[in-house]
Amino acid sequence: MFSTVKSILFVTMLSIVCSSLLTLAATGLKDYQLRNVAIDKKINILKSVRVVDDGYALTPVIIEKLYDENIRQAWINVDGKIITEQLKSEHDLPIYLYVKEHEILSYIIPVDSNGLWGRILGYLAIKSDGKTISGFTVYSHSETPGLGGEIETSWFQNNFLGKEILDEKGNFVAVTIAKGSVEKRIPKHRQKNFVDGISGATMTGRFLSDGLTQALIEYEVFSKRFRNQEITTLKDF
Repeated sequence: MFSTVKSILFVTMLSIVCSSLLTLAATGLKDYQLRNVAIDKKINILKSVRVVDDGYALTPVIIEKLYDENIRQAWINVDGKIITEQLKSEHDLPIYLYVKEHEILSYIIPVDSNGLWGRILGYLAIKSDGKTISGFTVYSHSETPGLGGEIETSWFQNNFLGKEILDEKGNFVAVTIAKGSVEKRIPKHRQKNFVDGISGATMTGRFLSDGLTQALIEYEVFSKRFRNQEITTLKDF
């Protein structure tokens, strides 16, 4: 009987100690994990406008420096007007501006899309003409490796370069992931609005296409201001 009580007490104490250690570890690592997430987002924003490329090992310090030198974060309201952080509301949208000497070269919109197995998070960059895509990156997804997971690869993301969100008549049509090869499946006059799909990942392409369209619709008022040349530099804000 005494032996049984000792065993129960030992197991109880061991459980308490292990739980405490796990809690301390999680708490201690939380700030580190949050910093890593923030750095990952920043490097993907930089990749979307080709400031950095895949294959380069960059330290957090360098990433922070490049981000501060090239990117400006702001918020926009329903009229496509810039709002300062102090005045922004829950309805205002975040926007990132790629700037060189006050000239806006591209603007970057966050993408939060459904996927086959979870959320797909990334960034889509558009040139200051308000219609031409200058880059696309994914920093978080749950898609199947080797299939839908190919959305994180350079070959897929590079397909977006130079594509447009307007058709030949100037109407907004977003950008769509084709079911297979654009050259083989899409009429020539519409090819600039499509990117090559991933073999065996039709559903991922469909979900991501819908997510990209939704994001572009939300920022369309802002895009129109660039197309109308109402915005070219930071001074225009």
